[in-house]
Amino acid sequence: MESLDLRVLRTARDWCAARDRVLLVTVATTWGSSPRPVGSMMVLHEDGRCAGSVSGGCVEDDLMARYTRAHGAAGIAQSTPQVVRYGVSADEAHRFGLPCGGTLQLLLEFNPDLAALQALVVQLEAGQLVRRSVDCASGAVTLHSIQTPAPLHFDGATLACTLGPQYRMLLIGASALAEYVATMALFNDFAVTVCDPRSEYLATWSVAGVQTSTEMPDDAVHSLHPDARTCIVALSHDPKLDDLALLEALHSPAFYVGAIGSRRNTDNRRQRLIAHFDASEASLARLHAPVGLYIASKTPAEIAVSVMAEILAVKNGVRLPGALSVAHGKAQQENTF
Repeated sequence: MESLDLRVLRTARDWCAARDRVLLVTVATTWGSSPRPVGSMMVLHEDGRCAGSVSGGCVEDDLMARYTRAHGAAGIAQSTPQVVRYGVSADEAHRFGLPCGGTLQLLLEFNPDLAALQALVVQLEAGQLVRRSVDCASGAVTLHSIQTPAPLHFDGATLACTLGPQYRMLLIGASALAEYVATMALFNDFAVTVCDPRSEYLATWSVAGVQTSTEMPDDAVHSLHPDARTCIVALSHDPKLDDLALLEALHSPAFYVGAIGSRRNTDNRRQRLIAHFDASEASLARLHAPVGLYIASKTPAEIAVSVMAEILAVKNGVRLPGALSVAHGKAQQENTF
């Protein structure tokens, strides 16, 4: 599975290359509740086809009605960019299916430049992080390769947003739990790799779209070159696989490093890493263990929900209270008996 942004931009490029008329739409700002975050994109063909999303569906329907021949409009004409707003009033928010108080401001780019789209897609396919800036008066686009993501900027004159490779997930251990976590990660637009040197485990792996590796996990972490868009989760329950991989991951810029295990096993792991691998409480502070949020999960599917919820929270910059941790939740549960 590839990045949604890349699919939208590749579709826009292909339609423009065919000399079709298209509209590229980007969420520039939001107020209140919003169904899609800033930077979300969609491309609309004048025959009514579209890729991507900027709302729950009703805004897309309105854009189709305004700009596509399929809905009786004149079509998508050549024009300089336009900024439009949806959900200014409560009635309009209700009409367009926006959450209570939600407002969207969209940048519409009519028939964007093919050469700029081609260059952007090439850079994204090469795994580069790119800052795309649009001059809202002329429609001129500039592309800059960057090293770290920057937040979207929109001041009415320029829209600048960061586009880049998918978020990546490395799972250590090809267990049943890993299959559920991988499936959820794929649905959330992660590129997923599962590493397990035990051939008997990988032999039964059944999740399509996931890369597999038989390297030792610490070598797999090193080969992956983790960056700030990478998460690494140890699910094998085997210290021989997990420990060195976790140490390698904790020395990387990965935004999330986690490990499955009971509270006792987690404490034993910390003591083991400190005693034998020169780790410290400070160097282990980034380790999420036991992994996940406490939802009293028991089955692999429920545990995967817990794990994925914590990963997404960290990815989205949510500061989670300690009361949501698995360790705290289990301790509280025990104290009730």
